Amino acid sequence: MMRLHNLRPRPGARHRVKRLGCGESSGHGKTSGKGHKGQKARSGGSIRLGFEGGQMPLIRRLPKRGFNNTAFHKNYAIVNLSDLNEFKPGTTVNEQLLRESKLVRGEFVGIKILGDGELKHALKIEADRISESAKAKIEKAGGSVTMRDRAAEKPTAAAEEADQSAKEDASKKKSTLKTRPKAKKKTSQK
Repeated sequence: MMRLHNLRPRPGARHRVKRLGCGESSGHGKTSGKGHKGQKARSGGSIRLGFEGGQMPLIRRLPKRGFNNTAFHKNYAIVNLSDLNEFKPGTTVNEQLLRESKLVRGEFVGIKILGDGELKHALKIEADRISESAKAKIEKAGGSVTMRDRAAEKPTAAAEEADQSAKEDASKKKSTLKTRPKAKKKTSQK
């Protein structure tokens, strides 16, 4: 019978630590497996991945061709239906609420709701993308889904401030143009 006093790890799960610098006869004495001198023998001395001693690295020697979509890829914050059960019935679930409850973090383009799990009560959900299964489960639970239109959203405070400063600059330029005295035309006397 298994008791607390006879619990043991599975055979082979634990093995002894490699003890370094414990005499030459151990096989790991003297230089402790680091060899002689050089960059790799020093503490903290390591060479980054792909470094070839100053020679042009393979990754830079190979030609780069073709299109890569990484720069244009849109990252969506993924939220599953099982995560939304913590909210009270009738709550409007939007990006702000999800951020406050720490369900989504960091930078992303929008929120995508996926249908993993079951929704236990009705919620009003605002999202940018939603899977068909998630939509069906939300409507089955008596909830509703509103798709956010990013283009129609109000500009951010920083954008509004930039617009305001641009308008002020334009008005200053107009006022300086009006107050500047006109140059007199020189006429030649004949």
